[in-house]
Amino acid sequence: MSTWNGIRWMLMTAAAPSAPSASQATLLLLVRHGQTPTTGTVLPGRAPGLHLSDRGRVQAKRVAERLADLPVDVIYSSPLERTRETAESTAACTGLEINENAGLIECDFGEWTGAALAELAGLPQWQTVQHRPSAFRFPNGESFAQMQARIVGTLEALCAAHAGGVVVCFSHADPIKAAVAHALGTHLDHFQRIVISPGSVSAISYVEGQAPAVLMVNATLEPLSGLREP
Repeated sequence: MSTWNGIRWMLMTAAAPSAPSASQATLLLLVRHGQTPTTGTVLPGRAPGLHLSDRGRVQAKRVAERLADLPVDVIYSSPLERTRETAESTAACTGLEINENAGLIECDFGEWTGAALAELAGLPQWQTVQHRPSAFRFPNGESFAQMQARIVGTLEALCAAHAGGVVVCFSHADPIKAAVAHALGTHLDHFQRIVISPGSVSAISYVEGQAPAVLMVNATLEPLSGLREP
């Protein structure tokens, strides 16, 4: 090998750092709770007493089956009944306990809590909710910006506490959408373009010092074992 070729080879190899291994990354799985009797018709918010429907319980079991081949280290859940009930199947399959975390709770919809979506869609403010959510605060409730800051801060703290592990968080559609938007570098005003279905899983990989990598969004069918090497 000539002197120049040898120098060029060293420069090329030095300029191409290897990708971080899966073992270095913290794998965060965001699971939306299963379907309830009011899904898609009412804005339930943080009102207590809302449980999974029969279909929601099937979705919860399906999530547990999809997670079965992943080395899950810890399970966190919003304190609301519908998220805890969704997490119970995964807890039973993994033998792990469910840790409640208030940072994963649904957005505080304030005076809109319990309102029918069909009625809310007729309000002038609904256009702001859909197209400029960063400027909207629910009457006597939380703003979308506050919700996003809360969920992002919570997830960052959980990833730091379980660095290199597999962290499963059961939460709600809007907080998950806001977290995914933040990980993608997408402005909050566009987060309504993200769809998070009941019983779906979204996956984000975190490596210290690097931007997060969104691996999967709103997945409801495929197995999850490929997200982490054995």
